[in-house]
Amino acid sequence: MNTLQNYGWNELHQSHWNEQQQDFKANDCTIGRVTLEHKHMYRVVTEQGEWLSVCSGSLLHHAIGRRDYPAVGDWVAIEQMPGEERGIIHSILPRTSVFSRKTAGDTMTEQLIAVNVDIVFLVTSMNDDFNIRRLERYLVAAYDSGATPVIVLTKADLCDEPQDFIDQARSVAFGTEVLAVSSKTGDGIDQVISLLKDGKTAALLGSSGVGKSSLVNAICGDATMTVQTIREDDAKGRHTTTHRELIALPAGGVLIDTPGMREFQLWNDSESVEGSFSDIEALSESCKFNDCSHKTEPGCAIQQALGEGSLAEDRFASYLKLQREIAYLDRKTDAQAQIAERKRWKAVTKSLRK
Repeated sequence: MNTLQNYGWNELHQSHWNEQQQDFKANDCTIGRVTLEHKHMYRVVTEQGEWLSVCSGSLLHHAIGRRDYPAVGDWVAIEQMPGEERGIIHSILPRTSVFSRKTAGDTMTEQLIAVNVDIVFLVTSMNDDFNIRRLERYLVAAYDSGATPVIVLTKADLCDEPQDFIDQARSVAFGTEVLAVSSKTGDGIDQVISLLKDGKTAALLGSSGVGKSSLVNAICGDATMTVQTIREDDAKGRHTTTHRELIALPAGGVLIDTPGMREFQLWNDSESVEGSFSDIEALSESCKFNDCSHKTEPGCAIQQALGEGSLAEDRFASYLKLQREIAYLDRKTDAQAQIAERKRWKAVTKSLRK
């Protein structure tokens, strides 16, 4: 039998439900958690079973942006259709964390990766596909989500010098735990499992072929997910997971597995960039001038660190690039928000005239 506790239900979610329960009592709603999303259809687990579900007309009518729709990991108020294993989602409970990115391509919209996550496992393999700049991006998004990031370095059994990769990861992940694991030998898997005790929810994020599906199988102790090999010529991975899915673990805790992402554009604010580059922020506070642009000003601590070699030039370049990306995104989304607001008021005015 499914219990809410098996899927991460806790006192905070209960308090959110208590605040909303009266609103949905007439609809005979119960609580469920979204375990799978596919083209506006959702699989929702409840204590009465799993139901294939859709959003209510009211929820759809009031939805404006992507965050107004359910996502994998959401707790929802859901009504069972009479005599069917199907449900209608009436409301989304407040989220404790949101991990998202900008949708791939030129479209200026947000894509939700996982919500209500306690831990974000940033998974990367110890081979030629290891990319420190991509890891920096994941860290920025993880800090912004409200969840705790943990870096998981996979394929330790195939790596001759795992300590080199561990040191590189730690050089950009100040205060963030770094774990080296092998899904094949089981090394390090117990450390990952120990983080999921007390009903924690974790999301696995990383590129294709880094070993996320193998990691899920090692944690679950069975072949839960299909596994494919990497290409030998460039160490790039093939897509194995094609959708986001929430999995309740036998030993407790919940995992959200996600498709591999080759492109990861940020959807967050500059404060998260500052948090991920705390070393550069600390240096900037030592500059002679408060408004230092870190270019040619005298007494610039960052330029001094670059000259001495204590700050790597490619890390500083990555910091500047992410700052520019966030600034551009802020300008574009602000402009879009103004256009949407004008359209909304135009529709309201037109409705009042009628």
